[in-house]
Amino acid sequence: MKDDREDMLFSASVVARLPLATFSIGLLVHVEQLSGSYTAAGAVAGALAVAQGAGGPLLGRLVDRRGQTVVLLSSATVAGAGLIAVAMMPAGTPLPALLALAALIGLATPPVGACMRTLIPVLRPGADSRRRAYAADAAATELTWVSGPPLALGLGALAGTGTALTAAGMILIAATALFASSRASRGWQPTRTRRARVSALASPDMRTLVTVMIGVGVVFGATEVAVTASAGPAAGLLLGLWGAGSLAGGVAATRLGGGATDGRRFALLLAALGVGHLLLVAASARVIVAAALIAVAGSMIAPVLASSYAMVDSAAPAGTATEAFAWLATATAIGTAGGAAAGGALADLAGPASGFVLAGAAGLVAAVVAVTRISGSPAPQPAAAV
Repeated sequence: MKDDREDMLFSASVVARLPLATFSIGLLVHVEQLSGSYTAAGAVAGALAVAQGAGGPLLGRLVDRRGQTVVLLSSATVAGAGLIAVAMMPAGTPLPALLALAALIGLATPPVGACMRTLIPVLRPGADSRRRAYAADAAATELTWVSGPPLALGLGALAGTGTALTAAGMILIAATALFASSRASRGWQPTRTRRARVSALASPDMRTLVTVMIGVGVVFGATEVAVTASAGPAAGLLLGLWGAGSLAGGVAATRLGGGATDGRRFALLLAALGVGHLLLVAASARVIVAAALIAVAGSMIAPVLASSYAMVDSAAPAGTATEAFAWLATATAIGTAGGAAAGGALADLAGPASGFVLAGAAGLVAAVVAVTRISGSPAPQPAAAV
């Protein structure tokens, strides 16, 4: 019975995160149709990304102080209502109104993923079981990013972009409510310590993890631009294979123990991530070879993410786990934005494949940071009782 409840909780968290993977592309396409301007659409997508990066840690910290239920329900309601409001806006809506709504949606994006990961040490107290659960969660996250945008674009093409945004908002509210109403989420209690009042970034180990994940984000952003610039019509296929490789890597990591257990092994995964993307430089002109290599390079993504999640158990100050998980997501988003911007500039200056050099270098730098500043196996902290 317990396993059935855990499966339902995990499934609800995945469904609740599926709309999150559609926010950016959904708003981009819809605003372009409303305004007729990709500049306006890009500005709205940028406002969403900035607000999500700022709002995630803030909501995570609020969860660490007040519990999951109220924060998840209220934030999902606001974000879902914001999506539906954008969907109902008429053509010619002033850009400031759309920017304000995008910022509201970003700030209120419910931290379902961070909350799910906070519950994992409670549901799976054993170290091996916990690492496997983090790996499964990382694989599920990849599944949402692989399937979410095509679903949003497909529904938008069939029924209109407004309908796609409305559906995303309704699913977000319903699935988040299902997750938040579960026994595990309702029963989770914040750790009542003085350290819970400090930020997760007060820990040097957390700052190191955040630095590493910024580097991982650069890998993502630079690769997306390099693939788009170098592969032409095949870019969509290659990016899909990249995500599928990550999903496969997450499944394999789940079965093989869940990823790295210390800084040295974590650094090896990061180095493999960097080298795998660096090899794409030589294959960028041959689609078939690039297809094989990008799937292999992607297979390191989910294991790297799972390993970083597992290290939060020992890196974050007691009582700040949800905020810590949110900071990892924010760090990745910051790195992705920076990698995309730098990759675009490099593509203009040195050719489209130069983005792969940046991606590979970022992975290797992250590996150096990990091997020099993370050591030992993570020691789990006492979990809050359910």
